[in-house]
Amino acid sequence: MSKGYSEDTLVEQPAIELLAGLGWQSIGAFDEVFGTGGTLGRESAGEVVLLRHLVPALKKLNPQAPPEAIDAAVNDLTRDRSVMSLAAANREVYALLKNGVKVEIRNPEGELVPERIRVIDWDNPANNHFLLVSQLWVTGEMYKRRPDLVGFVNGLPLVVSEFKAVTERVEAAFKDNITDYKTTIPQLFWSNAFILVSNGVESRLGSLTAEWEHYCDWKKISSEAEPGSVSLETLLKGTCDKTRLLDLVENFTLFEEKAGKIRKVVAKNHQYLGVNNAINALLATLTPGPSPSGRGVWSLDIFLLDSKRPLG
Repeated sequence: MSKGYSEDTLVEQPAIELLAGLGWQSIGAFDEVFGTGGTLGRESAGEVVLLRHLVPALKKLNPQAPPEAIDAAVNDLTRDRSVMSLAAANREVYALLKNGVKVEIRNPEGELVPERIRVIDWDNPANNHFLLVSQLWVTGEMYKRRPDLVGFVNGLPLVVSEFKAVTERVEAAFKDNITDYKTTIPQLFWSNAFILVSNGVESRLGSLTAEWEHYCDWKKISSEAEPGSVSLETLLKGTCDKTRLLDLVENFTLFEEKAGKIRKVVAKNHQYLGVNNAINALLATLTPGPSPSGRGVWSLDIFLLDSKRPLG
């Protein structure tokens, strides 16, 4: 295939440029140098949490926490969850991301008291660290794999993106790559928020547990009235803008368990826009002056009422 029509030229590089425009830092890791002073600070390809960014983020978000509390939170976020099902591990880490990591801190009287270490600043996206890593090698128990793009927030891999050339079906990114990754390098998905696939022409989003038929287009960025487009640009701007990404993770994600099977549900495009627009409209009638930002505090209740066939 001509280089001009390659996956890298027409899909991956434009995606990196788009995300850079959204304020993401980016780095290539194909020839990663390992070690604390290396490319990402990883000691080996088996590590999927970037301590170089996680530890400073926890200290920044929890300035009163003693070092031992930060260490305990790091240990909980990075501990081995390979004995759990992938969905159960993801649900457990999601609770830590959303609610904070419960630790014990000794008060001035010498008593151990419970405290929560914040992992993400949901209200102030700019107060978090966003890093896009391309061509990240990850080693599992038996195999080594290399996803196209991994989006890290405060050192945790929240978004995994896999691309195909424009001449290939986008479904192949899910069936040939994502499905394999979840089996061979499951640790990459313990903190995953959602998965993106694209061939540059068709682009879709799916949850960790979603089958292909539940991967959905993201056709509109901020308004239900805008023209629809299934482009990679629309998908990235609609889901990976810092504010929208954290809103999707915090307020438009849930887990449900039936017959012992865990399913992760992430809102579809029309649900996300509809809920936030409804909240904005309601708040505008209650609050004088400009409409608030409308990050969906009540979003999941409305989303569930609206959802005919959840994504997950």
